Amino acid sequence: MDTKTRSVQPFYWLLGCAALVIVIAGMRSAQSLVVPLLISAFIAVICTPALQWLQRKGVAGWLAILLVFLAVSAVVLIVAAIMTGSITSFISNSDKYTEGLDAEKEKAIEWLESKGVDVGEQLKKMLDSDTLVQYVTSVLLQLANAFNNAFLVLLTVLFILMEAAGFPNKLLALSQGNPRILDQATKIREAIGHYVALKTAVSLLTGVLVGILVSALGIDFPLLWGMLAFFFNYIPNIGSILAAVPAVILAIFQHGLSTALIAGAGYAAINIVIGNVVEPRMMGKGLGLSTLVVFISLVFWGWLLGPVGMLLSVPLTMIVKIVMEGFDETRWLSVLLSSNPEPKSSKA
Repeated sequence: MDTKTRSVQPFYWLLGCAALVIVIAGMRSAQSLVVPLLISAFIAVICTPALQWLQRKGVAGWLAILLVFLAVSAVVLIVAAIMTGSITSFISNSDKYTEGLDAEKEKAIEWLESKGVDVGEQLKKMLDSDTLVQYVTSVLLQLANAFNNAFLVLLTVLFILMEAAGFPNKLLALSQGNPRILDQATKIREAIGHYVALKTAVSLLTGVLVGILVSALGIDFPLLWGMLAFFFNYIPNIGSILAAVPAVILAIFQHGLSTALIAGAGYAAINIVIGNVVEPRMMGKGLGLSTLVVFISLVFWGWLLGPVGMLLSVPLTMIVKIVMEGFDETRWLSVLLSSNPEPKSSKA
């Protein structure tokens, strides 16, 4: 019997891998539908503790859901209004920024030629102001498009919160009274809530410092760049670098290369302090994922779900790790994803 089971196991693994490939291909094809649902689910998970707190204080269930929903809607609408307003203003002033960049380009070319450097036509094309302005505009437009599904996301969050009260009973019924699945669901919610709460605090500090920096340097739209730094800080490893690029380019448009260098140095200093001092102290070892796994998950989820996948790469990988940890057959995969797995002591 054991020999037969061992001979069949490779077939089941192969079948499972094939099914996984099909699921991944389906998620990528249905990205426009999957992404809003994922965002809604994560917002609902973040809001669940506030909902439960209100209910423990004696607030009626329907009223607690309404209050949480109105608070989330207000935050989303305020952020959307600020960002879309700033983006629209940037696009309307793009001609002014193009003129400023052309002047800086001519100064740079004159300086290089005075030093005996032959500036070819290819380099001049690379420094084309219209191309750089179009790049920044396209980045900001992609950011604005993220709010196109705001109504669908908020509506889905409302229905998820309405279903949250009966979700534990559904899990118990699904597992035929076995509390194991419920324990795993609770563990996933607590892990994601803990990570998102700490990461939000760190990202908020990053956004505030960036907003102060660009405002002090006189760069336009400090609220926009602060919010961009806040959101992109959720992307591991490269998020802070991506957030700095549009603001530094705008600094060149407005004030020249020297101000842009100061802005770049300021971004670097903020992210070094936040990333190497503040965040490790706040996050501690609660993440439980190795650095290599975090980077690979960033690439994989970004490829699968686009920019939102990059934002949610760590929570999604944490879910996979916790689920695998709950089953003997896949616990070894959970160990591979862990940063410092604890070896089990062997019994004599």
